[in-house]
Amino acid sequence: MQRPEAWPRPHPGEGAAAAQAGGPTPPAGAGEPSGLRLQEPSLYTIKAVFILDNDGRRLLAKYYDDTFPSMKEQMVFEKNVFNKTSRTESEIAFFGGMTIVYKSSIDLFLYVVGSSHENELMLMSVLTCLFESLSHMLRKNVEKRWLLENMDGAFLVLDEIVDGGVILESDPQQVIQKVNFRADDSSLTEQSVTQVLQSAKEQIKWSLLK
Repeated sequence: MQRPEAWPRPHPGEGAAAAQAGGPTPPAGAGEPSGLRLQEPSLYTIKAVFILDNDGRRLLAKYYDDTFPSMKEQMVFEKNVFNKTSRTESEIAFFGGMTIVYKSSIDLFLYVVGSSHENELMLMSVLTCLFESLSHMLRKNVEKRWLLENMDGAFLVLDEIVDGGVILESDPQQVIQKVNFRADDSSLTEQSVTQVLQSAKEQIKWSLLK
C-alpha cells in the first residue's frame, strides 16, 4: 500500500503561481496566524444574575463562571455594581470589563451580567423575561417582601431562563408554564402543595386496593 504524499510546503510566492498553473493550493487558513482567526461563538453568554434590595444587600444570586470564585468577591462586586447603578436612570452599565443590564422595581434591583463583547439586547431579553416571570409569580408585586416569601419559586424561574450560563428561554409565559405556575394565579401556596400530596396518596391507595 502506497503512503499518501505529504503536502509540500510552498516557498514564498509559490501559492499564487501554483493557482495560476492549475496546481494544488494549500488549504485555506494554512499558515494563518492564530491571532487573526475569528473567535468561535459561544452559548455561554450569562456570567451572573442577581437581585439586591434598595440597600444593596443580596436577596438572590447565581454565578455561572469563575470570574468571582468566592462569596466575598461576589459580594464586593455586587456592592460596587449597586453603588454605580442605584442612582442612575440608565439601564446599561459597563463595569470591570463586563456589560451589565439592570432594572429597579419598588425596593428591588435586578441585574444580568455578561462579558464586555456581549449583545446588550440579548442580556436585556433575559432581564425582561426574569422581571415579567417574577411579576406573574408575585401577582405583580415585584418587591422585597413578596420575593422573600416566594424565594423557591424565584429560583425555579431563574433556572428555566438560564442554565449554566446558557439562555434557555426568553418568553415569560413559557417560563411560567414550565415551572407549573398559572399566569393568572402563579404563587406557590401550601394549599396547592397539600392538594398534590393528597392526590398522590389517593392514587396510591386506589392502586393498592385493585
